Amino acid sequence: MDAMEAILTRRSTRRYAEVMPDRELIGKVIEAGRFAPSGGNNQTTHFIVFTDKAVLAEMAELVCHEFSKMEAGENTYASLRNSINASKKGGYVFHYNAPVLIVTANQKDYGNALADSACALENMMIAANALDLGSCWINQLHWLDENETIRSYLYKHGLLESETVTGGLILGFAESGQPNRTPLERKGNPVTWA
Repeated sequence: MDAMEAILTRRSTRRYAEVMPDRELIGKVIEAGRFAPSGGNNQTTHFIVFTDKAVLAEMAELVCHEFSKMEAGENTYASLRNSINASKKGGYVFHYNAPVLIVTANQKDYGNALADSACALENMMIAANALDLGSCWINQLHWLDENETIRSYLYKHGLLESETVTGGLILGFAESGQPNRTPLERKGNPVTWA
């Protein structure tokens, strides 16, 4: 698969097989993220990789509990509102039971923290598609970045106090066997030639 095909056929996967991808395959995806551009070539994006099923289940319970304590207002971002509402019903699993969760973090007060991490996450999603893996961008830990319970949990797993959670990526084999690559109609993202 060439680069344009990998980009244009990438779709989010939210249903995963229970099979864990080989560590080498996961490593290739992470390496694509590590080679993403960064402001001033700072290379400060930190990749925290979770593959332990028990740790992922414990984290899902914590995230569900912390979201359930929040209230969604009418101006709350739709995806965040959905996470809060699903958590109030109980049993919300923010990582869709994917076998791999890669959390990205970057330095607090670094102006390019989100941009650098976004480039890394996009590189990883494109690489995953090219490697026949499903992936999906996950923002719940970013939304809970200032939550002490979540931060304390992430500190135990490698997050530094000097870092902010910038995003996440779930990864694994799609439940259907291959990632969905059906093209989506473009209804937004206008282009203006000046």
